Amino acid sequence: MPADQTVIFHSTIFGPIHSRRLGASLGVNLMPADGKICSFDCLYCEAGFNAQGHGKAGLPARTEVARLLENRLRELRDAGEPLDVITFSGNGEPTLHPEFEGVIDDTLRLRDKYFPNAKVSVLTNSTRIFDPAVARALKRVDNNILKLDSAVEGTMRAIDRPASPDFTVDRVVDALCQFEGTGIIQTMLVKGTFDGRSFDNTSPEEIQALIDVYKRIRPREVMLYSLDRSTPADSLQKIPHEEIKRIASLMEKEGINVAPF
Repeated sequence: MPADQTVIFHSTIFGPIHSRRLGASLGVNLMPADGKICSFDCLYCEAGFNAQGHGKAGLPARTEVARLLENRLRELRDAGEPLDVITFSGNGEPTLHPEFEGVIDDTLRLRDKYFPNAKVSVLTNSTRIFDPAVARALKRVDNNILKLDSAVEGTMRAIDRPASPDFTVDRVVDALCQFEGTGIIQTMLVKGTFDGRSFDNTSPEEIQALIDVYKRIRPREVMLYSLDRSTPADSLQKIPHEEIKRIASLMEKEGINVAPF
């Protein structure tokens, strides 16, 4: 891992930053400000590998998240600054926070008070959607953006490196079906080699497998993307824009709604 590839968010509330897809986005980091906690250990994670540790700050309490978020929303409103979305991302998996459902309740209340037209988005790796409280919370937000990088078990494990052996493609696809018509599936297209193992989730077989499970899940839309920042595994290859467009076209011919990119 490159020496400088570590956590990238050093506060609970950050931004707004401009998101190409979401607009002016105020970030919420429910993980430590000085460490990383995640149920995946993705080769491409911009926050680095999990081996860097959890840090010493711990998780922010629900009350602290609400206080900091309200202060920032009030500042933005009083300054007349625009806000399109409040986005949960950060140094790991946001749904691992033990009070995630309550945090979402607070966020929706504060959004309605200060920026009623803004959306609430959650970027999740889908490992916690089996928990009823997490699933309830995700069904209440405007954009529940759910990770599925491969429909082939070996490829998913090579790229995402889930912490639990119980997390499998079959299980997560079954669970993703509960978000039919509302969920947004996000797929990182990438190829490379790590620890002597090669992978490529853009091969014809991989793309067909994704198409098959997208049809089962029936998401609101699919987000395809590739590498945009440095990665902790330095052997990964970015998929060219034209290749992503070609893959998107194949999916759209199968009736899958692919988000603009």
